[in-house]
Amino acid sequence: MAIKVKAVERNVSFDKNSEKWAYVLQADLYNKLSQSKVINEASLRSGITRGSINAAWDAIGEMIKAWATEGHAVAIPGLGSMRFGLRASSVTDVNKVGTSLITSRRVIFVPNTEIKDELAKTSINITCYDRNGEIVKRVTSTDDGEVEDPEDDNPGGNTQNGENGNGGDNTQNGENGNGEGTDPDNGDDNGGGGGGLPGGGGGAEG
Repeated sequence: MAIKVKAVERNVSFDKNSEKWAYVLQADLYNKLSQSKVINEASLRSGITRGSINAAWDAIGEMIKAWATEGHAVAIPGLGSMRFGLRASSVTDVNKVGTSLITSRRVIFVPNTEIKDELAKTSINITCYDRNGEIVKRVTSTDDGEVEDPEDDNPGGNTQNGENGNGGDNTQNGENGNGEGTDPDNGDDNGGGGGGLPGGGGGAEG
């Protein structure tokens, strides 16, 4: 198995009066598998009836929505954990703190070790297209397989833990100078706080 990537030659110049051509990489989009197809395949592999799997699927989805909106990181069996967060601008004056600082709400998925290991060992096949749409080269990746950590998407090194006193990590938007950070609403953003979930659920995987 391999991840398919396209490298397309495009004009990347910001000046409309000049051209600067470069190959831009982008992942090939795969078809979205429908819920019915996933349930059918799961039924065939497990021997469990489609109706039972469908009912469990719906129940898990409702449970994730209910608990995530209460601030929990929710374990997704066999995959990792999911939680809600946000990106927000930082201010030095406490009187300016308000919801107007929020720039976007986020759905954060943290994969478990098995999923990250599977991605790390998956090869990448790159097909290069020139500006005329012609295939000029095919490459099989030999990268080190490093997997991005969704818990630390800031090159500067600040983490998503509200305990560090800086309101979370400064992320991509911080590059434009507005000092945005994430998840100031969650003092413990490491994915472990599952105790006290309805039904006595354990902590979600971080």
